[in-house]
Amino acid sequence: MTDTPLSAPGASVGRSGRVALRRLGAGLWPVLVVVAALIALWYLACIPMNAQGSLLEAERAEIAVTPPTAAERRDMGGLALTAANPTVAAAGAFAQDRPRLPAPHQVVAELIDSTIGLRLTSKRSLVFHAGITLGPTLLGFAIGSLAGILLAVGIVHSRVMDLSVMPWAIASQTIPILAIAPMIIVVLNSVGIQGLLPKAIISAYLSFFPVTVGMVKGLRAPAASDLDLMRTWNASTFRTLVSLRLPTSLPYLFASLKIAVAAALVGAIIGELPTGAVRGLGARLLAGSYYGQTIQIWSALFAAAIVAAALVALITGIERLTLRRMGLAR
Repeated sequence: MTDTPLSAPGASVGRSGRVALRRLGAGLWPVLVVVAALIALWYLACIPMNAQGSLLEAERAEIAVTPPTAAERRDMGGLALTAANPTVAAAGAFAQDRPRLPAPHQVVAELIDSTIGLRLTSKRSLVFHAGITLGPTLLGFAIGSLAGILLAVGIVHSRVMDLSVMPWAIASQTIPILAIAPMIIVVLNSVGIQGLLPKAIISAYLSFFPVTVGMVKGLRAPAASDLDLMRTWNASTFRTLVSLRLPTSLPYLFASLKIAVAAALVGAIIGELPTGAVRGLGARLLAGSYYGQTIQIWSALFAAAIVAAALVALITGIERLTLRRMGLAR
């Protein structure tokens, strides 16, 4: 009789770790390839977009360019100028102070200088401005999500609301937010409501709709057999809602919340534009557009994207924890 060798305790752990790393690498490579391709296209786009500035700087440095005068180049497109001056256009496209399209390394450098390179309380810090914008974003997200859930419950349980409220909710999203935001600001200012709340209402206006649609879909997700079973148990409408419809709708709710929180951030930024705010990511965008600081504009846009990604990641973490505790996910 031969003894069967026992595996070392760390062997299975090491094997599972290697498998996890392989899976991570398999999922990460496509993302890295797409990101690299986008960055390469971005750098290529900088050449024709910044061709006018590149040729102007070359002309000031007494370098021969075609056409020789700025007046002749004014009506030419960036592609035509690049084709006529490929070397000059490429050489000066990535280091301009006010380019039409900043290069990726310029945006990254501005992000680092505006975050790590400054105190958090500095008025030039993107962290400071992101914190200002985050207040109305979260308040509007909370208001919009609560309103969306309540509307969805009413729509599912009332045919009158389904036929009356739902079309109006859909129609409300056809109004451009840039048109309605100044109206909301002016109306609320006229009754003495200023500061955080007007921007939060704009955020709520953008965020309630995805929550409403997702929750309606989720609350109607239970199978007819499950609803019949609740009726055989003589369960009330409220008990059916709490015990069946709401648990079933959670995956739909979290998917909608991810969309809603990003929309709420957009609403908060747009709410800062009509007021001429001096603080917030919207204020950074305004200041950059006023003074032609395109690098500042792009860095503020990327800061907004980072904040949105962090909020979505937070909701994703809450979703996984909630569904795991309910036994709906591993």
